[in-house]
Amino acid sequence: MLGPYVHNIDPIIGSVFGIYLWWYGLSYTLGFLNAHRFVRGRRGELGLDMKSIYDLSLLLAGGVLLGGRFVEVVFYEWPFYREHFYLVPAFWLGGMATHGLLFGGLTGTWLFCRLNRKSFLSITDALAIPAAFILGAGRIGNFIDGQIVGSVTTVWWAVKFPDAEGFRHPVVLYDGMKNLLIIPILWYAARRKPPTGVLTGIFLFLYAFLRIFVDVFREYPTSLLGLATGQVLNILMSILGLVLIVFPFWSRRSHTGNRVALAAEGEQNQESAGVAWRRMLFALLLLFSLVMPSDWTQDVPARYGKRHADISYSAIYPRIDTSPKNPQPKIQSLDAPIQPTLMFPTSR
Repeated sequence: MLGPYVHNIDPIIGSVFGIYLWWYGLSYTLGFLNAHRFVRGRRGELGLDMKSIYDLSLLLAGGVLLGGRFVEVVFYEWPFYREHFYLVPAFWLGGMATHGLLFGGLTGTWLFCRLNRKSFLSITDALAIPAAFILGAGRIGNFIDGQIVGSVTTVWWAVKFPDAEGFRHPVVLYDGMKNLLIIPILWYAARRKPPTGVLTGIFLFLYAFLRIFVDVFREYPTSLLGLATGQVLNILMSILGLVLIVFPFWSRRSHTGNRVALAAEGEQNQESAGVAWRRMLFALLLLFSLVMPSDWTQDVPARYGKRHADISYSAIYPRIDTSPKNPQPKIQSLDAPIQPTLMFPTSR
C-alpha cells in the first residue's frame, strides 16, 4: 500500500578530483544541452549559422546562471550576502532562484538578438519549449536534493524531507510536472503558426499563472509588497504573458525569406575557428553547472559540512564543527557574527 515517503536520496552524484557533482547541477547541464540541440535543429528557419547558435547557447546559459543568482541574492538572501558579499560568486555553495532563471535567460536572449539584429520574440518563441524542459528538469533536481518543501499535510503522497519537520506537500514535484505538461501545449500551439510572440506569451502565462496555485502549498520565507515574494513575481509574469497572447502587435508575416541563404552560409562556415572556441566554452559551462547544489548559500555548509570538510567549504567557512558528536554540523562563526538559517529552505 502506498503511503508517505521518507526522502533519503543522496543529492551528490559523485566527486571528481575532490569536487562534488550534484544532481541539481546536472539538471542545468541537461537543460542547456537540450536547448542548444533544439535551436541547432531549427537553425535554418531561424536564419542562424553555427557561430550564432553557440553565441545564443552561451548567452542563454550565462543569463540563466547570472539571473538565478541575482534574484537569489537580492530578493531571498540579501541579509546574508550583505554581511558576506564576497560569497556572491560562490555558485558551488548553492543559491539559485527560479524566477531569476527566466529573467536571466530572457536577458541573455535579448542581448544575443541585439548583437545579431534578430527578432527577440522570434527567438524566444523558438526557446519556449526548451525553457519548459529546463525548468521541469530543474525541479526534479530540486526534489532529488530534498529541496523546496511544502506545507505540512496528511495526504498519502506526502514526503518527509531532510531538515523539515513533519510530512510535507512535494510542491517541487507539482511544479516540475506543471512545467513538463506545458510542453505538449506549446507543441500544439506552434503547429498552428501563431503570430510572433504568442508562444512566448503562452509559456510565460502558463508557467507563472499555474504556479500561483502550486505555491499555495508552500511556506515562503520572504515577502514583497505584502505578499510572498514568489507570488508577486508570478503575478507580474502572468500579466506579461497575457499581454503577449492577447495583443500580438508584432507582424504575422513569416521571416523565412532570407533564412535559407543564411543557413546555407552557416553550413559552409560551421567549422570555422570561431565555432571551435565557442564549443569549448559551452562545454566548460556545462561542466561548471554540475558543481551547483540547490540549497541556500548559508545552508549548504551547515547541512554538508561534515561531508565536505576536506574541500573548498572549509576554506570559506573555516570554523565548522564536524565532530562525531555533532551529526548536523553548524557554522560556529564567520567573518562577521551571523546565525544561519538551519531550517530547510522552502522555496525559490
